[in-house]
Amino acid sequence: YGASVGVRYRFDMGGGIDSSLRAAAARADVRQHELAAARHALAANLATAAITRARLAAQIESLSAILRTQQSLVDLAQVRTRLGHAAPDEVSALTAQTEQTRAALPPLRKQLQQTEHLLAVLAGRPPGQGVPVFTLEDFRLPERLPVTVPSEWARRRPDIQAAEAALRAAHGDLGVAIARQYPQFTLSASLGSQALTTSALFGGSAAVWSVLGQISQPLFNASLPAERRAAQAALEAATASYQRVVLEALRNVADALSAVEQDAQTLAALARSAQAAEEQHRVAVSQHRAGVASPVQLLVADQLLLQARSNLAAAQAQRLLDTVALGAAMAGETVLGQNPQVPLRHPQE
Repeated sequence: YGASVGVRYRFDMGGGIDSSLRAAAARADVRQHELAAARHALAANLATAAITRARLAAQIESLSAILRTQQSLVDLAQVRTRLGHAAPDEVSALTAQTEQTRAALPPLRKQLQQTEHLLAVLAGRPPGQGVPVFTLEDFRLPERLPVTVPSEWARRRPDIQAAEAALRAAHGDLGVAIARQYPQFTLSASLGSQALTTSALFGGSAAVWSVLGQISQPLFNASLPAERRAAQAALEAATASYQRVVLEALRNVADALSAVEQDAQTLAALARSAQAAEEQHRVAVSQHRAGVASPVQLLVADQLLLQARSNLAAAQAQRLLDTVALGAAMAGETVLGQNPQVPLRHPQE
């Protein structure tokens, strides 16, 4: 009978074990950052689909009101033609314009249904269940949007974090390939006892022990240099991929910042246009009540006002979409006015 305990320790002289552990930890980080990126993408897609759905609903409502106004103009033109106050080509022109507006409604309704289906699926529901009813007025822009941001904010993006982790993993793999070319030192020891009976195994038995040191060196292995070159090439590829991801992230941030800035200017101009259209509509209503303006002039003012409101709603939706894109480009970190004390700089600084 014998009982013994053995210990074996391998000296990591070339750093291969440490490199393999660092590579495994980096690959785990890659998966975590990919999960974070998927969550950010899902949130951005949900917000984009919701805003698009609200924009399409507003466009359909505005276009339907414009269609009713145009149809009223056609009816008045037909009456004026019968009375001899208008030429027949006026009715034809107004009818063609009305039918063009009518033809634009079905594509918008199709896009609205498809967007509702997409929104339901993103929310984890079957497409047939539908989505809650909401409008563009239910969305709120952040109180403060930056014009420039520090590049440190962009570094928090999950794709950049994942690229950094992949670079660390490739560096660890290179360390493992290099360590395999160096000698391996191993120390092993055992301590135990032997006896003729189990009762004497732990008392009065003969002690048995051993200590062994071992060194191994590959004399000829043609694959080791090739593995090192492959690991070096993989590291260079990971470095290039990391550079590409960083540059692409900075481009996305710069595009989003530019879009938000331009959207603000467009929205301000369309707001002034809508205000002017409302003033013109009030004047037309007053003149119509006083008998100065004809019903046709009033309907034209109604159509201009509806068109101005439709353009303003589209600009509001576009600014909301670009704000979502900015939040997605910055991974939702402090970019939406949560930390206004941070100094703002150009993304390339």
